[in-house]
Amino acid sequence: MPATRLSRSAIVKTSLLLSLPVGLVLLVLVAGGQLNGWPALLGWAISPGIFALLVQRHFQRIARLEAAVEGGSAEIEPNSPLAPLAGRIESLHRVQAENLGALRQRLHAAHVALESLPDPLLLIDAEATIVATNRAAREIFGEALAGRAVASNLRHPEVLKAVETALEQGQGRTVEMTMLVPIERSFAVSVEPLREPGPDDSRALILMHELTAMKRTEQMRADFVANASHELRTPLSTLVGFIETLRGPAKDDPEAHERFLEIMHEQSLRMSRLVNDLLSLSRIELNEHTPPRGLADLSRILSSVKATLDMQAATKDMDIQLDIEDGLPPVTGDEDELAQVAQNLIDNATKYGRPGTPIRVTARRADSVPAAFPKAPHGAVLIRVQDQGEGIPREHIPRLTERFYRVDKARSRDLGGTGLGLAIVKHIVSRHRGALSVDSQVGKGSAFTVYLPVAASAG
Repeated sequence: MPATRLSRSAIVKTSLLLSLPVGLVLLVLVAGGQLNGWPALLGWAISPGIFALLVQRHFQRIARLEAAVEGGSAEIEPNSPLAPLAGRIESLHRVQAENLGALRQRLHAAHVALESLPDPLLLIDAEATIVATNRAAREIFGEALAGRAVASNLRHPEVLKAVETALEQGQGRTVEMTMLVPIERSFAVSVEPLREPGPDDSRALILMHELTAMKRTEQMRADFVANASHELRTPLSTLVGFIETLRGPAKDDPEAHERFLEIMHEQSLRMSRLVNDLLSLSRIELNEHTPPRGLADLSRILSSVKATLDMQAATKDMDIQLDIEDGLPPVTGDEDELAQVAQNLIDNATKYGRPGTPIRVTARRADSVPAAFPKAPHGAVLIRVQDQGEGIPREHIPRLTERFYRVDKARSRDLGGTGLGLAIVKHIVSRHRGALSVDSQVGKGSAFTVYLPVAASAG
């Protein structure tokens, strides 16, 4: 084996150094008259070469030992004095490799655990700069988080104060925070200092535990009681009044029985629809902060809803006309909820459109989207339901999606409306990270357009 990693100059220098004592001995012998000058000079001249041959083998062993230290194996002769040392080095390399493998496994397990946490997690350094995040945090704040100041993403004053306290005083703190975009969400934000700096120089962690579902449940309970008590009061009063009449003055009047029971039946159905809509709206609001992850085929959904409402439209001599673009891509969504959106919009068009006029339902890729539509990297699809009714005065349009808001209260109740249909549409569209727009001209009709993001797999 050549003297790898060992330069020839090193062998030459070593040989010369070893030949110096030989030269001194020869010089003393010549000076004492015991040796002639020329033989002494010749002996001293060839001594470096002899020493070079002797030390080269040892240098080669050292080179092999160096290779063993770096690579874990060495080609050392069994009878060499370096053999035990080489064996020990190989043993240490094996132990080191095993320890490194175990360490990598533990690090990978820790990484997988952090990535799988459902709560957003951020690690920050002493300058409050984000150095690491998990998947849940990136889903909320975006992918390019590392290297950004935490204040650029968490602008809540109490959160920033907690970060400052953790970094400067080493004290943890938990505060509540509400994010308003893209949809309102509430979090309990815990900021805790690390016991010692991490390998990435992290000094504190920020853990965000979502409280949205709990907050919405509390609000849903309060809203349900308030809305139900208010909206159910009229039909309940009607029922009580007719029951008292049937038990009193009209007790023996068969004609009154028939008439009153029909009215009581209609009021009971109205209460049933109202309660069902309230429950449906409450469920949708409860999950509004969690976008759906499935794929929805709008062509199939719209065809199914049309088949369901064709008979209702036929009672007013109306025709539901579908115009679905060929090759319409799927959207990210919940098919049942999107079917409810289509049903509510087409049902409204049937109720408020003029008899004998068509209801046009269009589904296609959107060329443009409203300003309220969130970013959609793969584009958007629109669903438009257009009627030829009386239209809606402009001043009413901004309030159409409010609970129980009706442009014509008497007409809405006569048509069986609960005042919750468009509120349900708005919250479903919001959960799907879409947008709803309304265009209407008095005397000509209205068009309700829903924009939904195209699924990533179809983009």
